[in-house]
Amino acid sequence: MNRNEPITKLKGIGPKTAEAYRRLRIETVGDLLSWFPKRYDTFRPEQPINTVRDGQLATVLGTFTGTPTVNTSGRRSILMCRFKDATGTIMVKWFNAPYLRKQISMANYVLLRGKITWDRRTLTMVQPEIYTPERYREMMKTLRPVYGLTAGLTKTAVAKAVAEALAVCDIPDPMPAGMRRELGLWSLKDAYEEVHFPKSEETTKEAINRLAFDEFFRFLLGIRSLKEQTETIPNRYPAKTTMLAQRIRASLPYALTGAQERCFAEIASDLAGASPMQRLLQGDVGSGKTVIAEMALATIAEAGYQGCLMVPTEVLAKQHFTELTRRFEPMGIRVGLLTGSMSAAARREARTAAETGSVQIVVGTHALFQQGVEFANLGLVVVDEQHRFGVEQRSRLTQKGGTPHVLLMSATPIPRTLAMMLYADLDVSLLDELPGDRLKIRTAVVDTTYRPKAYRFLRERIGAGEQCYVICPLIEESDGLDACNVTEYAEKLREELPDARIGLLHGRMAAAAKTEVMEAFAAHEYDILVSTTVIEVGIDVANATVILIEDAERFGLATLHQLRGRVGRGAKQSYCILVQGSDSDEARERLCVLQQAPDGFAIAEKDLTMRGPGDFFGIRQSGDNVFRIADPIRDARILTLAKHAVDGLSAEQYRKAVKLLLADSEGPVVY
Repeated sequence: MNRNEPITKLKGIGPKTAEAYRRLRIETVGDLLSWFPKRYDTFRPEQPINTVRDGQLATVLGTFTGTPTVNTSGRRSILMCRFKDATGTIMVKWFNAPYLRKQISMANYVLLRGKITWDRRTLTMVQPEIYTPERYREMMKTLRPVYGLTAGLTKTAVAKAVAEALAVCDIPDPMPAGMRRELGLWSLKDAYEEVHFPKSEETTKEAINRLAFDEFFRFLLGIRSLKEQTETIPNRYPAKTTMLAQRIRASLPYALTGAQERCFAEIASDLAGASPMQRLLQGDVGSGKTVIAEMALATIAEAGYQGCLMVPTEVLAKQHFTELTRRFEPMGIRVGLLTGSMSAAARREARTAAETGSVQIVVGTHALFQQGVEFANLGLVVVDEQHRFGVEQRSRLTQKGGTPHVLLMSATPIPRTLAMMLYADLDVSLLDELPGDRLKIRTAVVDTTYRPKAYRFLRERIGAGEQCYVICPLIEESDGLDACNVTEYAEKLREELPDARIGLLHGRMAAAAKTEVMEAFAAHEYDILVSTTVIEVGIDVANATVILIEDAERFGLATLHQLRGRVGRGAKQSYCILVQGSDSDEARERLCVLQQAPDGFAIAEKDLTMRGPGDFFGIRQSGDNVFRIADPIRDARILTLAKHAVDGLSAEQYRKAVKLLLADSEGPVVY
């Protein structure tokens, strides 16, 4: 069986189960094999009952005591019993599991593993797994993959399907065996088997290294190919900076920084140059990238061409559309909007306006580059938060409208050493200076005992008419992971702040629902938005002045910096509260970097040196969806190895590699 066969070819996957997989964008056997675990559950030694704490995932060894009771609450039954060891007693609770009452033995020592919560002033372990001491000792030697699931799929069903796929699917390795041996990398098939059915932490790291190398190798081959293509193309849309960019500069209530002037001069030179611009404008949060993009769009429009601005979310698209309309229409430049949620009639009207040239600037989301969207003479494409686009998307940008100029913008701080590899096809302009009047966001690193004070502070800010974000790492309670989740946290916050209007946002929500919540928050219909990292980009609310991040140590520093950038976007003083859920001194040291480092690039460099191999088994850093398993920060060594391998290819080897790794569908899917 090859990787392109539908998953219904696997035993036990019928139409209903296939639909559940389809919601996860898994349609083929290859998609299933590349649905990598999002993390690995590890089994830690047991601890005394008197040391467990609220919110912790704990394992305790002891015996049941007293008589188990079964109560009912609506349609739900609750089995409760006490559990003790030599140091103390806790309450244990299971939902909808009355059958366990007969299995509970008062005589035997067992281990319970579950989440600790405060329930009516009593420490309670909820939904624990029960192990004999012998079985738990065996589990301590293993890793348990944890997959992202959806309704209708269980971890057992996914593991069974993956096992069959590995057994029946051909996994040809596009990398020559000699190269693998030289680089010390596993075969592709062995890597797939290990990453889904891990034997140990060390062997799993080796498998991840191989799969990460494969993704980087493909990506860098694409970069090399794209660079070679664009270097030979003439500039079809020459544009010289004249009046309109100067009018924008003169209309600003502030002077551009030296970095802004330098970056715009580089862009202006490209627009008038011999070849199409392929440039990345990289700048920290608040460094003023948007006004540079506006000046570039005005320049291209004045030359008689069209420009478009693509952003990650509809909320941000509408915000940019409003601002560009206000700025451009007095200059005689018409601005259009195109997003996926528009009515069919409105989309047709927007497409017609772009195709006929009746609008000079079009703002939108990914809908701008769907089939059927054409432009009269598209001369400049500006893409905000470009780090979410891979080589394939970059290539499509250059093909739209007959090779226009492309300006990619990113506030995601990436160490310069890595940027030279990831953006090798681009010229890079760096906005390394912040406007002098911007207030620094006050950042505090606290432990969980600070929460009552934090809630009082949220109440004060809301009372002053301001808004707040609360970030949690999980969407809902997770089996085996001790971390806050937005579902429970929003309910808890409603109890703590009953007068506050609280919204909920996470990645599993439908796109329309996410847009509705973000628009409601932007319109101040909510005071607090409880969210996962889905707000990392694509939401700009000047009235939001506080962001509280729970279990902050579970995120990379670059991600935390991006999250912090959601506040401080207006004239008011803003605050970032990082709540450390663990007792680790090392974690606190990492978080304190955010208080001390001068900018996002310094933070990224520090992140590169401080993140260790433990990150293989925690929550993967959010923010870059170009890769499925690789992480440019965590896997910097592997990225460098892949770069040397690509650079070392002869012309003949390069042609063969491009044919095998980019044209062929076999191997890990990158884009």
